[in-house]
Amino acid sequence: MKRIKNLYESIYDFDNLLQAYYMARKSKRYREEVLRFSNNLEENLITLQNELIWQTYEVGRYREFFVYEPKKRLVMALPFRDRVVQWAIYRQLNPLLERRYINTSYACRVGYGTHRAVSKLQQYLRLFSRTNQPFYVLKLDISKYFYRIDHDVLLSILRRIIADECLMQLFETIIRSETKFGMELGDHDFAKERIGDIGIPIGNLTSQMFANLYLNELDQYCKHVLKTKYYVRYMDDVCILHHDKKHLWALKESIEQFLTNRLKLTLNNKTTIRTTNQGVDFCGYRIWPTHIKLRKKTALKMKRRIKHLQKQYRKGRIDFAGFNASLNSYLGIMQHCNSYKLRRKLLASICLRKEGMNNVEENPEERR
Repeated sequence: MKRIKNLYESIYDFDNLLQAYYMARKSKRYREEVLRFSNNLEENLITLQNELIWQTYEVGRYREFFVYEPKKRLVMALPFRDRVVQWAIYRQLNPLLERRYINTSYACRVGYGTHRAVSKLQQYLRLFSRTNQPFYVLKLDISKYFYRIDHDVLLSILRRIIADECLMQLFETIIRSETKFGMELGDHDFAKERIGDIGIPIGNLTSQMFANLYLNELDQYCKHVLKTKYYVRYMDDVCILHHDKKHLWALKESIEQFLTNRLKLTLNNKTTIRTTNQGVDFCGYRIWPTHIKLRKKTALKMKRRIKHLQKQYRKGRIDFAGFNASLNSYLGIMQHCNSYKLRRKLLASICLRKEGMNNVEENPEERR
Protein backbone atom coordinates (compact mmCIF):
# COMPACT_ATOMS: atom_id res chain seq x y z
CA MET A 1 0.00 0.00 0.00
CA LYS A 2 1.04 3.60 -0.56
CA ARG A 3 2.30 5.62 2.37
CA ILE A 4 -0.07 8.14 3.93
CA LYS A 5 0.79 11.73 2.97
CA ASN A 6 -0.51 15.26 3.60
CA LEU A 7 -2.79 14.28 6.50
CA TYR A 8 -1.66 16.79 9.09
CA GLU A 9 -3.62 19.71 7.63
CA SER A 10 -6.81 17.64 7.75
CA ILE A 11 -6.23 16.99 11.45
CA TYR A 12 -5.94 20.65 12.48
CA ASP A 13 -8.74 21.75 10.12
CA PHE A 14 -11.27 23.69 12.22
CA ASP A 15 -14.26 21.59 11.11
CA ASN A 16 -12.39 18.41 12.05
CA LEU A 17 -11.53 19.85 15.48
CA LEU A 18 -15.18 20.84 15.97
CA GLN A 19 -16.40 17.32 15.13
CA ALA A 20 -13.68 15.92 17.41
CA TYR A 21 -15.01 18.13 20.21
CA TYR A 22 -18.52 16.70 19.73
CA MET A 23 -17.15 13.14 19.85
CA ALA A 24 -15.00 13.84 22.93
CA ARG A 25 -17.88 15.35 24.90
CA LYS A 26 -20.36 12.54 24.12
CA SER A 27 -21.98 11.35 27.37
CA LYS A 28 -19.73 13.80 29.28
CA ARG A 29 -21.11 17.19 28.30
CA TYR A 30 -22.07 18.24 31.85
CA ARG A 31 -18.72 17.51 33.45
CA GLU A 32 -16.97 20.55 34.83
CA GLU A 33 -13.93 20.51 32.52
CA VAL A 34 -16.15 19.97 29.47
CA LEU A 35 -18.40 22.88 30.45
CA ARG A 36 -15.37 25.12 30.93
CA PHE A 37 -14.04 24.22 27.49
CA SER A 38 -17.49 24.66 25.93
CA ASN A 39 -18.01 28.14 27.42
CA ASN A 40 -15.28 29.49 25.12
CA LEU A 41 -15.52 26.81 22.46
CA GLU A 42 -14.42 28.75 19.40
CA GLU A 43 -11.51 30.40 21.20
CA ASN A 44 -10.33 27.08 22.68
CA LEU A 45 -10.52 25.30 19.33
CA ILE A 46 -8.61 28.09 17.60
CA THR A 47 -5.94 27.92 20.33
CA LEU A 48 -5.62 24.17 19.76
CA GLN A 49 -5.52 24.71 16.02
CA ASN A 50 -2.71 27.25 16.34
CA GLU A 51 -0.72 24.97 18.64
CA LEU A 52 -0.98 22.19 16.06
CA ILE A 53 -0.14 24.49 13.13
CA TRP A 54 2.96 25.90 14.84
CA GLN A 55 3.80 22.54 16.42
CA THR A 56 3.83 23.93 19.96
CA TYR A 57 1.22 21.46 21.27
CA GLU A 58 2.20 19.64 24.46
CA VAL A 59 0.38 16.76 26.10
CA GLY A 60 -1.43 17.69 29.33
CA ARG A 61 -1.05 16.05 32.71
CA TYR A 62 -2.53 12.57 33.07
CA ARG A 63 -5.05 11.73 35.78
CA GLU A 64 -4.43 8.21 37.07
CA PHE A 65 -6.91 5.72 38.52
CA PHE A 66 -7.50 1.96 38.65
CA VAL A 67 -10.20 -0.25 37.19
CA TYR A 68 -10.73 -3.73 38.60
CA GLU A 69 -12.80 -5.49 35.92
CA PRO A 70 -11.86 -7.90 34.48
CA LYS A 71 -8.59 -7.37 36.39
CA LYS A 72 -6.73 -4.53 38.03
CA ARG A 73 -5.43 -2.06 35.46
CA LEU A 74 -3.89 1.38 35.68
CA VAL A 75 -5.86 3.82 33.50
CA MET A 76 -4.61 7.28 32.56
CA ALA A 77 -7.01 10.02 31.49
CA LEU A 78 -6.00 13.21 29.70
CA PRO A 79 -7.59 16.65 30.17
CA PHE A 80 -10.53 17.34 27.87
CA ARG A 81 -8.61 19.56 25.42
CA ASP A 82 -6.14 16.71 24.82
CA ARG A 83 -9.00 14.30 24.21
CA VAL A 84 -10.24 16.66 21.48
CA VAL A 85 -6.81 16.40 19.81
CA GLN A 86 -6.92 12.59 20.13
CA TRP A 87 -10.30 12.46 18.43
CA ALA A 88 -9.09 14.82 15.69
CA ILE A 89 -6.23 12.41 14.93
CA TYR A 90 -8.43 9.33 15.20
CA ARG A 91 -11.12 10.64 12.83
CA GLN A 92 -8.61 11.24 10.04
CA LEU A 93 -6.07 8.46 10.52
CA ASN A 94 -7.96 5.40 11.75
CA PRO A 95 -10.04 4.85 8.55
CA LEU A 96 -6.77 4.79 6.57
CA LEU A 97 -5.15 2.32 8.97
CA GLU A 98 -8.19 0.02 8.89
CA ARG A 99 -7.52 -0.77 5.23
CA ARG A 100 -4.25 -2.38 6.28
CA TYR A 101 -5.76 -4.83 8.80
CA ILE A 102 -6.70 -8.42 8.10
CA ASN A 103 -10.37 -9.45 8.23
CA THR A 104 -9.95 -11.54 11.39
CA SER A 105 -8.57 -8.72 13.57
CA TYR A 106 -11.54 -7.53 15.63
CA ALA A 107 -10.41 -5.05 18.29
CA CYS A 108 -11.16 -1.31 18.16
CA ARG A 109 -12.74 -1.40 14.70
CA VAL A 110 -16.13 -0.07 13.65
CA GLY A 111 -18.50 -2.96 12.90
CA TYR A 112 -16.20 -5.57 14.46
CA GLY A 113 -15.81 -6.11 18.24
CA THR A 114 -15.95 -9.03 20.67
CA HIS A 115 -19.18 -10.61 19.47
CA ARG A 116 -18.02 -10.88 15.87
CA ALA A 117 -14.68 -12.27 17.08
CA VAL A 118 -16.48 -14.94 19.13
CA SER A 119 -18.77 -15.74 16.17
CA LYS A 120 -15.78 -16.16 13.83
CA LEU A 121 -13.97 -18.47 16.23
CA GLN A 122 -17.10 -20.60 16.61
CA GLN A 123 -17.37 -20.75 12.81
CA TYR A 124 -13.82 -22.15 12.67
CA LEU A 125 -14.62 -24.66 15.45
CA ARG A 126 -17.65 -25.89 13.49
CA LEU A 127 -15.58 -26.34 10.33
CA PHE A 128 -13.07 -28.48 12.21
CA SER A 129 -15.72 -30.47 14.09
CA ARG A 130 -17.23 -31.66 10.77
CA THR A 131 -13.97 -33.43 9.86
CA ASN A 132 -14.39 -35.94 12.72
CA GLN A 133 -10.71 -35.54 13.59
CA PRO A 134 -9.19 -34.23 16.83
CA PHE A 135 -8.14 -30.60 16.57
CA TYR A 136 -6.32 -28.13 18.76
CA VAL A 137 -6.19 -24.44 19.51
CA LEU A 138 -3.07 -22.38 20.16
CA LYS A 139 -4.12 -19.52 22.43
CA LEU A 140 -1.56 -16.72 22.65
CA ASP A 141 -1.53 -14.12 25.39
CA ILE A 142 1.04 -11.32 25.54
CA SER A 143 2.45 -10.29 28.89
CA LYS A 144 1.46 -6.73 29.96
CA TYR A 145 0.83 -5.74 26.39
CA PHE A 146 0.03 -2.00 26.69
CA TYR A 147 2.73 -1.52 29.34
CA ARG A 148 5.43 -3.18 27.18
CA ILE A 149 4.95 -1.61 23.72
CA ASP A 150 8.34 -0.30 22.62
CA HIS A 151 8.34 3.37 21.57
CA ASP A 152 11.11 3.00 18.99
CA VAL A 153 9.43 0.01 17.35
CA LEU A 154 6.04 1.74 17.32
CA LEU A 155 7.47 4.91 15.76
CA SER A 156 9.33 2.86 13.15
CA ILE A 157 6.06 1.12 12.19
CA LEU A 158 4.32 4.50 11.91
CA ARG A 159 7.18 5.95 9.83
CA ARG A 160 6.95 3.04 7.43
CA ILE A 161 3.27 3.85 6.87
CA ILE A 162 3.16 7.64 7.19
CA ALA A 163 5.17 10.09 5.06
CA ASP A 164 4.15 13.25 6.89
CA GLU A 165 6.88 14.67 9.11
CA CYS A 166 4.61 17.10 10.99
CA LEU A 167 2.26 14.27 11.91
CA MET A 168 5.16 12.09 13.00
CA GLN A 169 6.40 14.86 15.29
CA LEU A 170 2.94 15.03 16.86
CA PHE A 171 2.98 11.26 17.40
CA GLU A 172 6.41 11.46 18.99
CA THR A 173 5.09 14.15 21.37
CA ILE A 174 2.20 11.88 22.40
CA ILE A 175 4.15 8.61 22.58
CA ARG A 176 7.28 9.96 24.27
CA SER A 177 5.34 11.81 26.95
CA GLU A 178 7.16 12.90 30.11
CA THR A 179 4.87 10.54 32.03
CA LYS A 180 6.33 7.03 32.20
CA PHE A 181 4.02 4.15 31.30
CA GLY A 182 6.27 1.07 31.17
CA MET A 183 6.31 -1.80 33.68
CA GLU A 184 8.62 -4.70 34.40
CA LEU A 185 7.50 -8.20 33.52
CA GLY A 186 6.06 -10.22 36.40
CA ASP A 187 3.33 -9.29 38.85
CA HIS A 188 1.26 -6.16 38.35
CA ASP A 189 3.00 -4.13 41.04
CA PHE A 190 1.88 -0.59 40.25
CA ALA A 191 3.81 0.82 43.21
CA LYS A 192 7.14 0.14 41.51
CA GLU A 193 8.87 2.85 39.53
CA ARG A 194 7.76 2.88 35.92
CA ILE A 195 10.03 2.58 32.91
CA GLY A 196 10.50 5.13 30.14
CA ASP A 197 10.76 4.31 26.41
CA ILE A 198 8.14 1.55 26.65
CA GLY A 199 4.42 1.46 27.31
CA ILE A 200 1.42 3.45 26.14
CA PRO A 201 -1.37 4.63 28.47
CA ILE A 202 -4.58 2.63 28.74
CA GLY A 203 -7.27 5.28 28.36
CA ASN A 204 -5.95 7.19 25.34
CA LEU A 205 -7.90 6.90 22.10
CA THR A 206 -4.63 6.92 20.17
CA SER A 207 -3.35 4.09 22.39
CA GLN A 208 -6.11 1.79 21.11
CA MET A 209 -5.22 2.72 17.54
CA PHE A 210 -1.47 2.29 18.08
CA ALA A 211 -1.90 -1.01 19.97
CA ASN A 212 -3.97 -2.46 17.15
CA LEU A 213 -1.47 -1.29 14.54
CA TYR A 214 1.44 -2.71 16.57
CA LEU A 215 0.06 -6.25 16.52
CA ASN A 216 -0.99 -5.91 12.89
CA GLU A 217 2.69 -6.78 12.35
CA LEU A 218 1.99 -10.16 13.97
CA ASP A 219 -1.18 -10.60 11.87
CA GLN A 220 0.74 -10.02 8.64
CA TYR A 221 3.55 -12.34 9.74
CA CYS A 222 1.16 -15.17 10.64
CA LYS A 223 -0.91 -14.80 7.48
CA HIS A 224 1.77 -14.17 4.86
CA VAL A 225 4.90 -15.83 6.27
CA LEU A 226 3.57 -18.65 8.46
CA LYS A 227 0.51 -19.11 6.20
CA THR A 228 -1.89 -19.67 9.10
CA LYS A 229 -5.43 -20.10 7.81
CA TYR A 230 -7.58 -20.28 10.96
CA TYR A 231 -6.45 -17.20 12.89
CA VAL A 232 -8.48 -14.78 15.07
CA ARG A 233 -7.17 -11.84 17.09
CA TYR A 234 -8.85 -9.49 19.54
CA MET A 235 -6.17 -6.99 20.66
CA ASP A 236 -3.52 -9.17 22.40
CA ASP A 237 -5.61 -12.37 22.54
CA VAL A 238 -4.89 -14.65 19.57
CA CYS A 239 -6.36 -18.05 18.68
CA ILE A 240 -4.98 -20.34 15.95
CA LEU A 241 -6.62 -23.67 15.09
CA HIS A 242 -5.06 -26.72 13.44
CA HIS A 243 -5.37 -30.52 13.34
CA ASP A 244 -1.68 -31.09 14.05
CA LYS A 245 -0.51 -30.33 17.58
CA LYS A 246 3.16 -30.46 16.55
CA HIS A 247 2.49 -27.87 13.86
CA LEU A 248 0.99 -25.53 16.48
CA TRP A 249 4.04 -25.98 18.72
CA ALA A 250 6.24 -25.01 15.77
CA LEU A 251 4.02 -21.98 15.12
CA LYS A 252 4.30 -20.96 18.77
CA GLU A 253 8.09 -21.06 18.60
CA SER A 254 8.17 -18.97 15.42
CA ILE A 255 5.68 -16.44 16.81
CA GLU A 256 7.57 -16.19 20.09
CA GLN A 257 10.81 -15.43 18.24
CA PHE A 258 9.05 -12.83 16.06
CA LEU A 259 7.50 -11.11 19.07
CA THR A 260 10.81 -11.04 20.94
CA ASN A 261 13.04 -9.96 18.05
CA ARG A 262 10.72 -7.73 16.03
CA LEU A 263 8.23 -6.28 18.54
CA LYS A 264 10.14 -6.76 21.83
CA LEU A 265 7.17 -8.46 23.48
CA THR A 266 6.89 -11.61 25.59
CA LEU A 267 4.26 -14.35 25.74
CA ASN A 268 2.96 -15.09 29.23
CA ASN A 269 2.13 -18.38 30.91
CA LYS A 270 -1.50 -18.20 29.75
CA THR A 271 -0.27 -19.21 26.29
CA THR A 272 -1.45 -22.80 25.77
CA ILE A 273 -2.13 -25.51 23.20
CA ARG A 274 -5.07 -27.74 24.06
CA THR A 275 -8.01 -29.62 22.62
CA THR A 276 -11.34 -27.86 22.27
CA ASN A 277 -13.40 -30.47 24.16
CA GLN A 278 -13.82 -28.16 27.15
CA GLY A 279 -14.41 -25.10 25.02
CA VAL A 280 -12.13 -22.18 24.18
CA ASP A 281 -11.89 -19.15 26.50
CA PHE A 282 -12.02 -16.03 24.34
CA CYS A 283 -13.33 -12.48 24.87
CA GLY A 284 -15.14 -13.37 28.12
CA TYR A 285 -16.95 -16.41 26.69
CA ARG A 286 -16.30 -20.15 26.53
CA ILE A 287 -16.91 -21.35 22.99
CA TRP A 288 -17.81 -24.78 21.58
CA PRO A 289 -18.84 -25.68 18.01
CA THR A 290 -22.43 -26.17 19.20
CA HIS A 291 -22.92 -23.44 21.78
CA ILE A 292 -21.41 -20.49 23.66
CA LYS A 293 -21.46 -19.86 27.40
CA LEU A 294 -20.28 -17.07 29.65
CA ARG A 295 -17.07 -17.85 31.47
CA LYS A 296 -17.77 -19.00 35.03
CA LYS A 297 -15.76 -16.08 36.42
CA THR A 298 -17.79 -13.62 34.35
CA ALA A 299 -21.11 -15.13 35.47
CA LEU A 300 -20.03 -15.12 39.13
CA LYS A 301 -18.93 -11.47 38.96
CA MET A 302 -22.23 -10.60 37.32
CA LYS A 303 -24.25 -12.24 40.12
CA ARG A 304 -22.18 -10.50 42.79
CA ARG A 305 -22.56 -7.16 41.03
CA ILE A 306 -26.36 -7.47 40.80
CA LYS A 307 -26.51 -8.43 44.48
CA HIS A 308 -24.37 -5.40 45.35
CA LEU A 309 -26.57 -3.08 43.26
CA GLN A 310 -29.71 -4.32 45.03
CA LYS A 311 -28.12 -3.47 48.39
CA GLN A 312 -27.17 -0.04 47.06
CA TYR A 313 -30.76 0.48 45.88
CA ARG A 314 -32.21 -0.42 49.29
CA LYS A 315 -29.88 2.07 50.94
CA GLY A 316 -30.98 4.78 48.50
CA ARG A 317 -27.54 5.21 46.96
CA ILE A 318 -28.79 4.49 43.43
CA ASP A 319 -32.24 4.93 41.90
CA PHE A 320 -34.24 2.32 40.02
CA ALA A 321 -33.18 3.73 36.64
CA GLY A 322 -29.51 3.17 37.54
CA PHE A 323 -30.19 -0.37 38.75
CA ASN A 324 -32.27 -1.17 35.68
CA ALA A 325 -29.60 0.16 33.29
CA SER A 326 -26.97 -2.15 34.82
CA LEU A 327 -29.34 -5.12 34.75
CA ASN A 328 -30.22 -4.54 31.08
CA SER A 329 -26.55 -4.27 30.15
CA TYR A 330 -25.93 -7.71 31.68
CA LEU A 331 -28.98 -9.15 29.94
CA GLY A 332 -27.62 -7.71 26.69
CA ILE A 333 -24.31 -9.53 27.23
CA MET A 334 -26.18 -12.78 27.87
CA GLN A 335 -28.16 -12.46 24.63
CA HIS A 336 -24.98 -13.36 22.74
CA CYS A 337 -24.59 -16.77 24.38
CA ASN A 338 -26.57 -19.76 25.64
CA SER A 339 -27.62 -18.39 29.01
CA TYR A 340 -31.30 -19.26 29.54
CA LYS A 341 -30.77 -20.84 32.98
CA LEU A 342 -28.43 -18.07 34.12
CA ARG A 343 -30.94 -15.38 33.09
CA ARG A 344 -33.75 -17.17 34.93
CA LYS A 345 -31.67 -17.42 38.11
CA LEU A 346 -30.61 -13.80 37.86
CA LEU A 347 -34.14 -12.50 37.29
CA ALA A 348 -35.57 -14.83 39.95
CA SER A 349 -33.13 -13.48 42.52
CA ILE A 350 -34.43 -9.98 41.74
CA CYS A 351 -38.10 -10.97 41.73
CA LEU A 352 -37.72 -12.51 45.20
CA ARG A 353 -36.82 -9.04 46.46
CA LYS A 354 -39.26 -7.11 44.33
CA GLU A 355 -41.74 -6.56 47.17
CA GLY A 356 -39.02 -5.21 49.42
CA MET A 357 -37.72 -2.97 46.65
CA ASN A 358 -41.24 -1.61 46.01
CA ASN A 359 -41.66 -0.87 49.68
CA VAL A 360 -38.46 1.11 49.65
CA GLU A 361 -39.71 3.05 46.64
CA GLU A 362 -42.99 3.86 48.36
CA ASN A 363 -41.37 4.85 51.69
CA PRO A 364 -38.51 7.27 51.00
CA GLU A 365 -37.91 7.75 54.73
CA GLU A 366 -36.89 4.08 55.07
CA ARG A 367 -34.27 4.53 52.36
CA ARG A 368 -32.47 7.05 54.52
